[in-house]
Amino acid sequence: MHSTLFAHVPVESTGRYTLQNPQLLKADLTQGGGAVLARQGAMVAFEGQVDFQSQYKNRSWRNVERMTQERLELMKCKGQGHVYLANFAQHIHVMDVGGGITVDSASVLAFDSTLGVGIVAVDSAVGIASAGAYNLELTGTGKVALLTSGEPLVLEVTPGTNICADADAVIAWSTTLRTQMQAPTSTSGVWRRKGATGEGWEMQFQGSGYVLIQPSELMPPQHIRGGAFGFGLRGNSMGGSRN
Repeated sequence: MHSTLFAHVPVESTGRYTLQNPQLLKADLTQGGGAVLARQGAMVAFEGQVDFQSQYKNRSWRNVERMTQERLELMKCKGQGHVYLANFAQHIHVMDVGGGITVDSASVLAFDSTLGVGIVAVDSAVGIASAGAYNLELTGTGKVALLTSGEPLVLEVTPGTNICADADAVIAWSTTLRTQMQAPTSTSGVWRRKGATGEGWEMQFQGSGYVLIQPSELMPPQHIRGGAFGFGLRGNSMGGSRN
């Protein structure tokens, strides 16, 4: 049997996470780092003896989710084998968490169970599609696989620079950054995507770190009303992952 399909075979590696192609990730559970926490339903195939469990969340964590509506339903993947993960053919990017990142839960595919997980408040009455009212904060030592719609752009923020991005295109940023929502237009213009320009809320980043941008914007909910400008981000993180 001959076909060009047979060129698409598993990529061999000894790493914890290996991209099979831009939209498909292999997680090696035999490597160090404990279990892998992945989006529920993200498994497309697996090899070996792998056990899938719904991720335990304590009462405090569930209370925070209920108040914030920031939910990431996870499954714990553990055992001896490989798990192949994907999400609607989105592009996947693996990175070390390092000093910590803030990310929208919709953009998380999988991460090491050794990482700490918290929910960070965006002090705004405005529900923004990507930079929502609440985001996840991942901290500690480990890796995370992020999702983007298309190939992303990484912008470095340094002291003295003025980096702004459409809030609907922002995927993640370093927790070391100071952030602020802004809309350089009238309030009524914001809800119309700045009138004739088609633009809406922007995020301003200051400090030292990085911002991940995707080449896709989600329109904000049309039922949103009210709000003000100059909202600061960052709040108290709560909850965490459990091995």
